Amino acid sequence: MREIVLDTETTGLDPLRGDRLVEIGCVEMINRMPTGQTFHVYLNPERDMPQEAFAVHGLSSEFLADKPLFAAVADDFLTFIGDAPLVIHNASFDIGFINAELTKVSRAAIPRDRLVDTLTLARRKHPGVSNRLDDLCSRYAIDNSRRTKHGALLDAELLAEVYIDLIGARQSQLILSETRQSFSTGQTDAPRRQREVPLAPRITEADVAAHTAFVATLGGTPVWNEFSKET
Repeated sequence: MREIVLDTETTGLDPLRGDRLVEIGCVEMINRMPTGQTFHVYLNPERDMPQEAFAVHGLSSEFLADKPLFAAVADDFLTFIGDAPLVIHNASFDIGFINAELTKVSRAAIPRDRLVDTLTLARRKHPGVSNRLDDLCSRYAIDNSRRTKHGALLDAELLAEVYIDLIGARQSQLILSETRQSFSTGQTDAPRRQREVPLAPRITEADVAAHTAFVATLGGTPVWNEFSKET
């Protein structure tokens, strides 16, 4: 199943009062795993940047002045999201801005039945506490140290990790063995799913040769030889 985790940054809180999109970030997930495919763009809002908004995301009018208008990227954006469900934190906010921009360029609005609102999911799972993205990252031990300011792509990447925990899909993620044994009970869990399409290897032939040469200097029967028999 394909899903798109999405976040935006804007000039303010209300598109009906002239506020505009200034950044869109999207992360593709297949079967609840990020694929590495993303869509990211900064946008010229054709207006000034209020100080309150600048304090949140740090995107100035000067920085955005040479960035494309939404009309120039609308087709690429729609192609990337396709007909996949959109996973968004506080979805009504982001989709309100996106649909306002789509209306300006004579494109169909995105229906709300495509939205998966992680804020709603979080409030159901953790009632009575704050469920901001930072709070959820802390709750699920997700490293958000890079998030010194809001940024659409970074926030979408963090939200993708949060979403996996919110829906209880963390146990479905890739691990190194087919089964996992609990240290506390000794019980063996059911096998976790593997990626349907393995990621391309990043180790080059030169890396393999260098490692083989290093192992040869260890003498005796280094443990690496046991691993090499399995590959």
